[in-house]
Amino acid sequence: MIFTPGKINFFNAIKLPLAFLGGVRVKSISDTEVVVSIKHRWMNQNPFNSMFWAAQGMAAEMPTGVLVMKAIKDSKSKVSMLVTHQEADFFKKATGSILFSCKGGNQIREAIQKSIKTGEGQVIVLTSEGKNKEGVVVSRFQFHWSLRVKQ
Repeated sequence: MIFTPGKINFFNAIKLPLAFLGGVRVKSISDTEVVVSIKHRWMNQNPFNSMFWAAQGMAAEMPTGVLVMKAIKDSKSKVSMLVTHQEADFFKKATGSILFSCKGGNQIREAIQKSIKTGEGQVIVLTSEGKNKEGVVVSRFQFHWSLRVKQ
């Protein structure tokens, strides 16, 4: 699969319908960064007139997962991937459109190469930061990804 926002969004509609219905959309993909948007609306709101934390979590995890999948494909190796831990901090009410980005592409590639060389699993921590239209950070998520080359 070629990694384009349109193809990932179509994949999400078929394989991750909750994220798709919640409004999670991939906006841009490069080797080092993925940007995802989610808009506060009725479907993903909480009782306090802001975005539910779990909706933010879906949008925050998406750029990390897309970067991992792209790096695995580019490595031409079979690598298993799994989120083993997640942490989040919330700084401001999430309203309007929120952009989540992760810039860990190089870190992922290094971990995959190390796993290929050693045959051992690698754990990397990827940060996904959500900003509102004013550029203010509303939440920050950290995902611990376990990567291991399949023998």
